[in-house]
Amino acid sequence: MRKASIAKKIMILVAILALPGFLYYLLTAKGKNRYKPLPFYGPKQVAATGHKFHGKYIPDTIYHKLSDFKLTDQNGKEVSFKNFDKKIFIANFFYTGCPTVCSAVNKNVSELVYAYRKNPMVYFLTITVNPDKDKPEVLKQYSRQFETTNKWLFLTGDTTTVYNLARKGFLVDALKVPGKDEFIYSDKLILIDAEKRIRGYYNGASTADITKLNDEIKVQIAEELRKVDKALY
Repeated sequence: MRKASIAKKIMILVAILALPGFLYYLLTAKGKNRYKPLPFYGPKQVAATGHKFHGKYIPDTIYHKLSDFKLTDQNGKEVSFKNFDKKIFIANFFYTGCPTVCSAVNKNVSELVYAYRKNPMVYFLTITVNPDKDKPEVLKQYSRQFETTNKWLFLTGDTTTVYNLARKGFLVDALKVPGKDEFIYSDKLILIDAEKRIRGYYNGASTADITKLNDEIKVQIAEELRKVDKALY
């Protein structure tokens, strides 16, 4: 009885949180209604295990995952995967000395943060590509221009950790221009699922992409809730 009650509550929550995302995906080619899960990004390989679907054996796929990391937020607290257990998060890169683009991107992030401020499944990570200068106190001062919550973390660390995380984890550019106080980095917002796999890239300065990300966050929430529902039975 208790399991049935929990399952019912979960399905109601799915309907509330995921409806806009499902509407975005339900209409497909030839007018057929078909749910389309978000893609997986990055290198993938065939696993030794598999499963059956309609009597046919299908090998499992191992998708690219982020490796765990240890960074420091704007309040001086250590941040790692344990902060996002069974959560999804949206990440982006910036630096506080960035002339204009970073502010535009982070303003869009702040609007998403506000939209999901009450959702316990969604977090936001904004990571500096200039950790030598962007210490926690600098990030805290920078963050004050936005309406932030404890769900939006501005992160710093050592240069090696940040750049390896960008290139090998999120699969985006991040490097300092030699001899200059300038940086090459991606302006993408990156959607990460609860298993730390990349599910989407979005132009952080594009209104259309922000709308798409908002829809796809809801789709990903629905996917994570279905996993919980299946685990009950």
